[in-house]
Amino acid sequence: MKQRLLVMNGQKIVQHEQEGRWQNDKVEKAGPVKPGIYNLYLASQADKTKIHDGVILHVDRDSVFQQVGKNVVKHDRVDFVKAPAIGSHFSITYDQGKAIASAASHALSRGVSR
Repeated sequence: MKQRLLVMNGQKIVQHEQEGRWQNDKVEKAGPVKPGIYNLYLASQADKTKIHDGVILHVDRDSVFQQVGKNVVKHDRVDFVKAPAIGSHFSITYDQGKAIASAASHALSRGVSR
């Protein structure tokens, strides 16, 4: 099933495609997720040998979707003891098949440093 996430006007809309049209499944507050269209159906499966660093876009019963650069990576929900918070920046690694989510250590800043 094709699924996407629309974030606009402070709302997060989860949709699926049915007969060529997008149908709304769920509408809720977007929180800290940046506005955009995220095609969850194009997400690549997480490589358990790599570190995945990015923002958590969506969590459902089966998967955790994370934006890594311009791509979306899908982690299996069963690999997590507790799902990471949506909108938060995490580094996700795997140890013996289990996902370990740690808060990203780098902070984004603006301005000129001297």
